[in-house]
Amino acid sequence: MNGDPRVYEVLKNLQIDFEYHEHPAAPTIEIALQYWKDIKETTHCKNLFFRNHKGNRHYLVILEHRQDLDIHDLEHRLKQGKLSFASEQRMEKYLGLKPGSVSPFGLVNDAAHHVHLYLDENIRHLPRISFHPNINTASLVISFRDFERYLEWTGNSYEYVSLY
Repeated sequence: MNGDPRVYEVLKNLQIDFEYHEHPAAPTIEIALQYWKDIKETTHCKNLFFRNHKGNRHYLVILEHRQDLDIHDLEHRLKQGKLSFASEQRMEKYLGLKPGSVSPFGLVNDAAHHVHLYLDENIRHLPRISFHPNINTASLVISFRDFERYLEWTGNSYEYVSLY
């Protein structure tokens, strides 16, 4: 299976069932859509990695893949000051990921629990969601309930916010 072996190990240890879907590299939502069309009854998520203006706080924002997000609106809603996309170096440092593979499964690499998550309130009630397993050549589908169990395991702080 493609992806970070630690992701699969954590899911196994937490007894989290998942569906595995292998596909060609999908670094953007637009490209991924062509491979996701056969994955039924699942909401695919967009994962955006930001930093604050000082560069001392990092945020992973998770929302439904069809949702557009205005950074200025996000700044207003989150009240964290000016936000910008984190650099590739910061993504590697805090999540162990490369651009195009951003996923909450990258939190397996955040032993210091530095990254805070903002989850769109609208995904909270979805039955099944999908993320890359830290590489964009596969997608994993899990139940939202199991995703919350995974988040508790990571120890990272998170909160639900209304993003639209």
